[in-house]
Amino acid sequence: MARYNPASAEPKWQQRWDEEKCFEARSDGDRPKYYVLEMFPYPSGKIHIGHVRNYAMGDVIARFKRAQGFDVLHPMGWDAFGLPAENAARDNGGHPREWTYGNIDVMRGQLKRMGLAIDWSREFATCDPEYYVHQQKLFLEFLKKGFVERRESLVNWDPVEMTVLANEQVVDGKGWRSGAPIEKKSMSTWFFKITERADDLLAALDDGRLEGWPAHVKEMQRNWIGKSEGLKMAFPLSGNDLPTDKLEIYTTRPDTLYGASFLGVAPDHPLAKHYAESDPAVAAFISECAAQGTSEAEIEKAEKKGVPLPVTGRHPFTGEELPVYACNFILMQYGTGAIFACPAHDQRDLDFARKYGLPVKPVIAPTPGHENDLKATADPSCPTDDGRTEAYTGPGTMIHSGFLDGMTTEEALAAAIAKIEEMGWGEGTTNYRLRDWGLSRQRYWGCPMPIILCDDCGTVPVPDDQLPVSLPEIDPEEFKAPGNPLDRDCAKAWREVSCPKCGKDARRDTDTMDTFVDSSWYFARFASQPDDKPVDKEEADRWLPVQQYIGGIEHAILHLLYARYFTRMMKECGYTDVDEPFTNLFTQGMVTHATYRDEAGNWLFPEEVEIRGGEAFARDSGAPVTIGPIEKMSKSKKNVVNPMAMADAYGADAVRFFMLSDSPPERDVEWTEAGAEGAWRFANRVYETVERGEGVLKRAGAPGTDLPDDLMEIRRRTHKTIDGVTGDIEHFRFNKAIARLYEFLGALKGISPEGEAAPVMVEALRALTQLTAPFMPHLAEECWELLGGEGLCADAPWPKADESLLADDVITLPVQVNGKRRGEIKVAPDAPQDEVQKIALAQDDVARFLEGKTVRKVIVVPGRIVNVVAG
Repeated sequence: MARYNPASAEPKWQQRWDEEKCFEARSDGDRPKYYVLEMFPYPSGKIHIGHVRNYAMGDVIARFKRAQGFDVLHPMGWDAFGLPAENAARDNGGHPREWTYGNIDVMRGQLKRMGLAIDWSREFATCDPEYYVHQQKLFLEFLKKGFVERRESLVNWDPVEMTVLANEQVVDGKGWRSGAPIEKKSMSTWFFKITERADDLLAALDDGRLEGWPAHVKEMQRNWIGKSEGLKMAFPLSGNDLPTDKLEIYTTRPDTLYGASFLGVAPDHPLAKHYAESDPAVAAFISECAAQGTSEAEIEKAEKKGVPLPVTGRHPFTGEELPVYACNFILMQYGTGAIFACPAHDQRDLDFARKYGLPVKPVIAPTPGHENDLKATADPSCPTDDGRTEAYTGPGTMIHSGFLDGMTTEEALAAAIAKIEEMGWGEGTTNYRLRDWGLSRQRYWGCPMPIILCDDCGTVPVPDDQLPVSLPEIDPEEFKAPGNPLDRDCAKAWREVSCPKCGKDARRDTDTMDTFVDSSWYFARFASQPDDKPVDKEEADRWLPVQQYIGGIEHAILHLLYARYFTRMMKECGYTDVDEPFTNLFTQGMVTHATYRDEAGNWLFPEEVEIRGGEAFARDSGAPVTIGPIEKMSKSKKNVVNPMAMADAYGADAVRFFMLSDSPPERDVEWTEAGAEGAWRFANRVYETVERGEGVLKRAGAPGTDLPDDLMEIRRRTHKTIDGVTGDIEHFRFNKAIARLYEFLGALKGISPEGEAAPVMVEALRALTQLTAPFMPHLAEECWELLGGEGLCADAPWPKADESLLADDVITLPVQVNGKRRGEIKVAPDAPQDEVQKIALAQDDVARFLEGKTVRKVIVVPGRIVNVVAG
């Protein structure tokens, strides 16, 4: 008996699929279409096990839908721009382009090695000028439509990397890669005005348009957009040298206005900047804040600090004069950049008030049941400071609040807004946590801005016939110096141009686009790739939206939000009728592995470790190794596994199969070599079982209806397995589908495909082969060929379950006597209860346990169990 040999089978079938262009999507015909897409990879140099899991999931869906009669689009490309390529060029020599395309060549070969059903004819990298020329066209159309603008903005500047960092890239006030203290810097940068679409982006989370998205992802997007109903109002100001007579604030808690003890402004608020010109203390404070991170996490951790300004604001209800501070925990980008502070009911305000000895005025008595939320040393209803160390932010009843007294916090919020509006001091308004999308990056390896800067004409779009604005050739040595090479002499000839509008000397915008722009429309370009425009509308609308999108939870906010926004803008420019790009979203779990350290505390790769008797030793020296916790695979901790080495050892199918079999796909999976070995053994068992029926598809007819019980049971198992695996794939229960295949394979053991059993086994083996195909496609092709199937298994229609064979003729019921299982019986599913009782009491093992006892009651739970009570 021959053994399945993946080393020869896998390249053989991959070549056949390529020759017959099996997986190239067709844009014509009347078959229903299905677009499945995994988030495309960054070309870092080699694929990892996480890639295998991600793409194997999409591959199962693509092959399954294709077998069901759909025209399937399952493309692949590369998210290829970004600063890591420049850093690699700096550290290793060479050019970012060479590094990127070299990595793409390697990773393409590795992905092809996994036998994925991908339409490689649509492949592109976002660093291809043929791709980003259309991105530049979209940018200019968005600019013309008013969706994008250039304006001054305070940014996080890394003085070592010499680039802008997002808030999330500032850790403890330092650049996430360089470790350098970041600086606040005012720069002219480009923004997509995503805030103008906040309402619709938010509405789609609840109106059914994203019904196929996980609830937790929608909640993450909802929180990121952060819609809040509040009050925008003005406090009249008093003081010397006033630049304005009022201070506008935005608050979501106007119910706590009577608890106000001070007003605060952001360090870069115009009021603070004004007094910094004459007050060294204010100027020094602003400089200090410029080195602080601006993410919510950074602000939360930082000590709350401030500096008083020589001005006061008048309280609208009490007439009290409130001091004004510049505070390091207030962001200019949120609301108006100014707040009124109620320390008793906001923790940051309380921390600040305690530091500077400011009043703390409780105005909310906790709702019964919430008293323990209040950490105070006295009665919270006391009008004086109660010594609290934690602000009470829960619900309650208003106290010490004038006309609001006795109201609930919810009632007081509406009443306070109404009163301020009546007084003419402000109005109720809506605010968003979401900020406009800043897309300017000070680096070389990105999509160039199609903009020329002219001293007379301002920002001038590059004419269409001059697109693409391609990146200039740069000597690799230039990347060893920090900063953007496009700003240096090496790019002078590229940078200095004539203004297309007035003809005078001008210069190109040397910023390049955030890589999130590249990934915000790539799915549309996969669907349609004309030479003269970003997409062809008719073709794009045929494929879009993506029916099934698959990727990591780490992209649940920004990438998905930006893609949703970009799709809306493309719709308004007439490129598509779609406003939501992804109908269904699946976020897979991580791949984990144990960590290992040697005696010196150095991390070790799994292949450097040998496990003996539950203990770990270094393979080269035999020295003891410490086994650490099981964690997400990480290059820094070396607990990564090379999928190519595993494919060499067990075959690509085994690696794919284990990634899909070990746990539900939304959960983390621990990689073990034993798991891959088990998948390889399964492949061999399938092959050996099918080999017994070599050529039967060509010589055996359809199964008859009058068959012995054992053969009818095989038929029922076949059709139940077809039905179960079909449902499991449709609902992403890949591990359950694989468990069914294990059970089905076991049921076929020892049955010979000869004589009366031949047609039954033909049906079973054909089903086993086709049901295995989405998970182990190379093995399935080998088995299909053995059975004598026509053409490729990849082209065969998906098997359909016979409804009449899904119901059992006989079911097995356990029988308990006084709560303990004593036997089991086989009965018809619709057998009357009295007949079930008689059969149960007559069963030998049950009868033995009833000797000398009186049966007091028999309880039959239809289809589940029989309970006998005896004494």
